[in-house]
Amino acid sequence: MYFPVSALLIEFMILSIVNREDSYGYEISQTIKLVADIKESTLYPILKKLEKAGYVTTYSAEYQGRKRKYYSITEAGKTQMAYLQGEWKSYRDTIDNIIEWRKKE
Repeated sequence: MYFPVSALLIEFMILSIVNREDSYGYEISQTIKLVADIKESTLYPILKKLEKAGYVTTYSAEYQGRKRKYYSITEAGKTQMAYLQGEWKSYRDTIDNIIEWRKKE
């Protein structure tokens, strides 16, 4: 079951993922695909936007003979993630209130 997911919500999920630990693009996409039907062609422009905004940095590391590009959250990214966390809670609570209100009728 998939609900439409905005680019801003994907940004929030990416920041949350890399806040837990540095991660590479494919791993990030697989985690997000648990709740959203996105393609890598959608993900990478968002990762680039987060990097340009200074919310994540990148570095390369070798894994099984291949280079991977890892994403790491910055302090600005942590601040943005905290802001988005508050916005998400408000949004979620509003939706929950609407759903609960409808159930009571």
